Amino acid sequence: MAEVGHVDPLRASLRGAVAGDAVAMRRLIDGVAPSVYRVARTILGPGGDVEDATQESLLALVGALGAYRGDCSVLHYACRIAVWTAVRARRRAARRAEKLAATLPTDRAWIPETVEPGSSALAARRRELLRGLLDELPDVQAQTLALRVVLGCSMIEVAEATGAPVNTVRSRLRLAKEALRKRIENDPLLAEMLEVAG
Repeated sequence: MAEVGHVDPLRASLRGAVAGDAVAMRRLIDGVAPSVYRVARTILGPGGDVEDATQESLLALVGALGAYRGDCSVLHYACRIAVWTAVRARRRAARRAEKLAATLPTDRAWIPETVEPGSSALAARRRELLRGLLDELPDVQAQTLALRVVLGCSMIEVAEATGAPVNTVRSRLRLAKEALRKRIENDPLLAEMLEVAG
């Protein structure tokens, strides 16, 4: 949410872009693109198609400019759109991977091990496991959790972004955390990888 007394440097560009000013549109896109890219990269991870998700997010932003109500900064608005877009992109990629996996031989010995010993490789593996768990959540829970955790939105900001009451946001977060906890507890290997105490 925009701070009281804070002037949003992108708001004038947004107004110009809505009015059809191509220069203002370029300034707006240039102003939000790095943050949109970071959000997409965080949600999709290193194996995801971050550039495509960023492009899709920016196109979605352009399509949603007329719906901007001004109750948060323009950058925050762009990042919320990026969260939704990246979560959907992860789900599409997961469905494609499932279809591909169904066509491959069940003996996976031919797949090379990509995780090397070392803390950075282990940390990368943990992040990927957590992203996979995010894919298992219902859309509204995944988006709510991503807005709260990835973007660091307050409960009120998540409520405004999703159009849900704050109590509904709390409930979605609680359900998402419970689902993730159960999934981790029911998989000893997953619990070990994530170092979750049982």
